[in-house]
Amino acid sequence: MNRNQIYITFNGAAVVVAYFMLALSVWLAPVDLSTKGYWGMGVLLLTAALVNFVKFRTDDMVAEQLASKIEKARNEKLINEYVGKEA
Repeated sequence: MNRNQIYITFNGAAVVVAYFMLALSVWLAPVDLSTKGYWGMGVLLLTAALVNFVKFRTDDMVAEQLASKIEKARNEKLINEYVGKEA
């Protein structure tokens, strides 16, 4: 098991424990069932929003890195062609 897999497993376990503890606290809260449902929907929607946010940020970062690599390769090709013509 590589180091990244260990971190992923640890973080996954931490998320599961956190959701379990949150669900238990909502279940034991002295409020109406409708309030508990409202809290639950809020947690689920917040989770979905955070997952989407992280995904789109990662996608943007990967696209930016790819564009940078393409531009660097294009510049190297232009330099090599220019230097080749002068020699």
